[in-house]
Amino acid sequence: MSSSDRSQAVDVRTYEVRTYGCQMNVHDSERLSGLLEDAGYVRAPEGSDGDADVVVFNTCAVRENADNKLYGNLGHLAPKKASRPGMQIAVGGCLAQKDRDTIVKRAPWVDVVFGTHNIGKLPVLLERARVREEAQVEIAESLEEFPSTLPTRRESAYAAWVSISVGCNNTCTFCIVPALRGKEKDRRPGDILAEVEALVAEGVSEITLLGQNVNAYGSDIGDREAFSKLLRACGKIDGLERVRFTSPHPRDFTDDVIAAMAETPNVMPQLHMPLQSGSDTVLKAMRRSYRQDRYLGIIEKVRAAIPHAAITTDIIVGFPGETEEDFEQTLHVVRQARFAQAFTFQYSKRPGTPAATMDGQIPKKVVQERYERLVALQEEISWEENKKQVGRTLELMVAEGEGRKDDATHRLSGRAPDNRLVHFTKPDQEVRPGDVVTVEITYAAPHHLLAEGPVLDVRRTRAGDAWEKRNAAEQAEPAGVLLGLPKVGVPEPLPVVTGGCAID
Repeated sequence: MSSSDRSQAVDVRTYEVRTYGCQMNVHDSERLSGLLEDAGYVRAPEGSDGDADVVVFNTCAVRENADNKLYGNLGHLAPKKASRPGMQIAVGGCLAQKDRDTIVKRAPWVDVVFGTHNIGKLPVLLERARVREEAQVEIAESLEEFPSTLPTRRESAYAAWVSISVGCNNTCTFCIVPALRGKEKDRRPGDILAEVEALVAEGVSEITLLGQNVNAYGSDIGDREAFSKLLRACGKIDGLERVRFTSPHPRDFTDDVIAAMAETPNVMPQLHMPLQSGSDTVLKAMRRSYRQDRYLGIIEKVRAAIPHAAITTDIIVGFPGETEEDFEQTLHVVRQARFAQAFTFQYSKRPGTPAATMDGQIPKKVVQERYERLVALQEEISWEENKKQVGRTLELMVAEGEGRKDDATHRLSGRAPDNRLVHFTKPDQEVRPGDVVTVEITYAAPHHLLAEGPVLDVRRTRAGDAWEKRNAAEQAEPAGVLLGLPKVGVPEPLPVVTGGCAID
């Protein structure tokens, strides 16, 4: 029986959301799923591959060839849509905000195009397109409703994203996100904490605070120490075991934030701090408002305050005008900072950004050679840093779906406090995602750790209970359950946005 037949049999329509890009897009997709389920749609089974009655693309305009990937996927769905009356396709996110009417011109079988500021309109636009039998393109120029007021279908029962701000006030020459997400707008601290408390009441034990420039939080509400105060306030929430945040900007990384990280027990010893380049010349061309000394100074302070912190970063190789000497400066910073991991990117032009028209575009062959040298150096450092973990006893939060070989190796996987991925021997007693286990690290690889001995301790948690409850509900009702933020007792937030790329 096709999904269409199933839908008609029970008088429901199925949906599928495909997400591209950053953590902000993942968070937005949870809202889109929640909106559709609140409107009566049912999530299509895994592996439906476009068989759903409604397919939603949540797009990214930052990743290379984002538009080619979108139109390729839309082309793949065109014959399916032609053979299935009533099927609808919607395109949202950053690429939709940027391309607008172009999407319908290139793919006239698309029913709805919506932007980053009006994701709450998706069900209405789908219904309007169905009734009017014509494409609905609605792109808001400013935020209509902060996404945290919308229904949500969270992908995890034990961990959750919490957006604290949206938009970005920076003008980095390689980034188009501020033009698509708008200026930074902060949520009120009370609204953020109310959401966190409601999530904890549902069983969530780990939250990640999200912002395009997360530690600039407070600039819109006039409090330069608002982010450190927010971290400390999260530390007072009973039942909240782990707090993370992404992505900060070196310009706004102040001593009060380092102190809050070090002094708040549930703020994890992990920091993702985008570098982009180690060359002062390139940083200036990128309009990054810090220099090498400032960056390394932050790293030094973090390590002094939090010795076991795992620090990760983003690096762009081959920015226009980058010389061999500039690249050597990046390698120097990598050697000095000793990142646990680096997300490395080869520069590619993004239409609409100042860097796309700069002189000194680097030949692909040169960029590739530099990229390979950087990756080789970082792999060596990541492995050396992971080897330092061997012999340590760590508490892991058991994760769901993070170990691709777990079934074959009879292991489970979890995240250490510093967010390192650890595969561990499956204990005899039941362990659920969200539970906490204590293990001893026995082996290190560049990108993961192993705990091959017996599990030292298992702690069943409310987060594990929440996972078990949801899993049972989904088995009884395959469509899943809506895990939205309860509205009772939660103050309405100010309009704010759920962020851009979270990679600054």
